[in-house]
Amino acid sequence: MFKETKIGKANDFCFEYGHLLGAKKVSLKTLEELVPRMEQADANVKTIHATGNAINHLSKNGAPEKVYFTRQGFIEEGYPNKPATIKQLEKFSEEIKEYDVAICIGIGGSYLGNKVIFDVFAGPFWNEKTKEERKGYPRMYFSGNNLDSTEIGEIWEHLEFLAEQQGKLNVKVIPISKSGTTIESTVTFMYFYDKLMSAQDRFSTSVSVVTECDEANSAFYRLAKKHDWEVFEMPEGVGGRFSVLTTPGLITGCALGINIKEFLKGASEMATLCLESPIDKNPALMNAALKYLAAVEQNADVEVFMGYGAALKAVGEWYVQLLAESLGKRFDREGKTVYYGRTPVAAVGTTDMHAQTQQHQDGKRDKVIQFLEIAKVKNDIKTAKIFLEETSYEKYHGKSFDKLLKVALDANEAALTSDDRLSGRYILPELNERYLGQLFTFLMFSIAYEGELANVNAYDQPGVEVYKKIMQEKIAEDK
Repeated sequence: MFKETKIGKANDFCFEYGHLLGAKKVSLKTLEELVPRMEQADANVKTIHATGNAINHLSKNGAPEKVYFTRQGFIEEGYPNKPATIKQLEKFSEEIKEYDVAICIGIGGSYLGNKVIFDVFAGPFWNEKTKEERKGYPRMYFSGNNLDSTEIGEIWEHLEFLAEQQGKLNVKVIPISKSGTTIESTVTFMYFYDKLMSAQDRFSTSVSVVTECDEANSAFYRLAKKHDWEVFEMPEGVGGRFSVLTTPGLITGCALGINIKEFLKGASEMATLCLESPIDKNPALMNAALKYLAAVEQNADVEVFMGYGAALKAVGEWYVQLLAESLGKRFDREGKTVYYGRTPVAAVGTTDMHAQTQQHQDGKRDKVIQFLEIAKVKNDIKTAKIFLEETSYEKYHGKSFDKLLKVALDANEAALTSDDRLSGRYILPELNERYLGQLFTFLMFSIAYEGELANVNAYDQPGVEVYKKIMQEKIAEDK
């Protein structure tokens, strides 16, 4: 049944998994033996897509809770991205050009996915560009992702500097939280709102909030109703770590001017591929099965997500949360203690070939190295033909930087393979809205399938709730 070593083709998303299979890796025999469970996992995810019901899934309050992440790519009534939601976001994308600065405030899934979008489509020098170079879109700053008073204070000092240099600034504040009570995002929003409203001679302030549209459950929604702030609905059934393809992530994309319909088109293409393909042609199910068997057969309980390109670091950091919170579970769905899950590590090639590869190559044989490659980059450059007297430089003359990057990836993969180390490769044709939407969706489906194979709930986070409860109690006690 499993005759290929990759799923995908030229000019399309591709998952190459041949280096996960082998005598000292995942055996073809156990993969074939897993087929009945793969078929059941496939059926369970199809049920989730059709009904929103995941086996034994309850909210943190113990009530039944829907799971709708598989529907994010489809713009339909009753789905996370309704036509009216997309229309509101597209209107926002034009209106935000009136602003000089946008401050996006969120943590976890309300930050990590947004940072991917920013790093990929804006880049590190976005805020240094002129308004014209940004095509009218505002500078963007992220906060609320840590209780670090130094960083938060420095953002405020920078805003004061900009106002001093440029005159009165028009500022859009975008707090993102389902409940409006998440500690980091809540207190950060309170800080910036107070500062901005106390300096109306230098700042004109507007708020657009992303939250659950329920007065009983969301403090942000109650405040929005009182202060007449614009509200973007946090969709039902899409947990924070799965939410980048809905309002929490799309609003950042709109503030940067990306094509959100292309983003969702890629997501819908991948979701359709996963939901309609046979199991050996379903890239996310194959990815999940191989990672699951690597854990069971080879004790591979560490996964290194290594994107080749500086902008891909944020993808790895987003994936760290997705994997850790979804699969790091003490109990299975029957209450049996299993301590399942891999420790995720974000890495960047070639940077971390000089930092982590020694451990990957010679350290404990407990790792799966997952490479991410972009087949065609937007702005490739070539090395200079200078210092001709230095003969050791001849081999570098006139070489494409992107070609050198890919040589490094190939060399890393070949070295690992020579020692029967586990690795796989995801390939995107290029880094644009459509293919990033495909990648996000592929990884989400992979996690969902693995949750089914391991019989753990991939949609709750009981371990996180332990520290949150203690933290809230300590804050309340501190008078």
